[in-house]
Amino acid sequence: MRVVLPLICLALSGCVVTTVDTTSPTAPSRTSSVAPGPSKVASRNFNSVVKRVEPVAESICRRRTSGANCDFRILVHPDARQPSNAYQTLDKSGVPVIVFTQALIAETQNNDELAFVLGHEAAHHIRGHIPKQQQSATAGALLATVGASILGAGQAGVDVAQQLGATVGARAFSKDMELEADSLGTVIAARAGYDPILGAKYFDRIPDPGDQFLGSHPPNKERQKTVRRVAKGL
Repeated sequence: MRVVLPLICLALSGCVVTTVDTTSPTAPSRTSSVAPGPSKVASRNFNSVVKRVEPVAESICRRRTSGANCDFRILVHPDARQPSNAYQTLDKSGVPVIVFTQALIAETQNNDELAFVLGHEAAHHIRGHIPKQQQSATAGALLATVGASILGAGQAGVDVAQQLGATVGARAFSKDMELEADSLGTVIAARAGYDPILGAKYFDRIPDPGDQFLGSHPPNKERQKTVRRVAKGL
């Protein structure tokens, strides 16, 4: 039986892609190629934040993991039409990749917000969230497939159940993972010399997902509360 899993990436607000082929000429560019989206000032700010946050994130990654690839690649999406977002994924070689869209870089109001977003996405990799979601999706797909088969569903019904089960499985712990990434992202941003509480004000300007059943992200207020709690203990 072949299990078809949903595409998985971990994003601050929404998911854009799952894997990045960094050898492709159409792959997101390195941090030196931000234009034409953000202004030159925003581009310089972004590059400055990356230089300070990346080594902190990689150091924490090496201390908190065993055998994980901690050599982050931080890229800027070349398509200026992409909506404001940042996401963490893995390339075909398993290298952790963090991608910022040009719109997000342009819309952040200070370096603290950029640092918090970068720390949050790095934290997803450090906490091993992508493989955990893949395992949960696989389990959900298998359970749904078995259930549909027992109920006598045809192949089309089994395929639908499998996809639905994988999606539900992938989202089962996604809110907890977002809060875990917010917590560790707070630590990363603070150790890089930024104010994570000020950085988390980014949530004041994005749509609040609320407390939806099987939603992928927790309410914005809960996320800010988590940041304040962790920052207070640093």
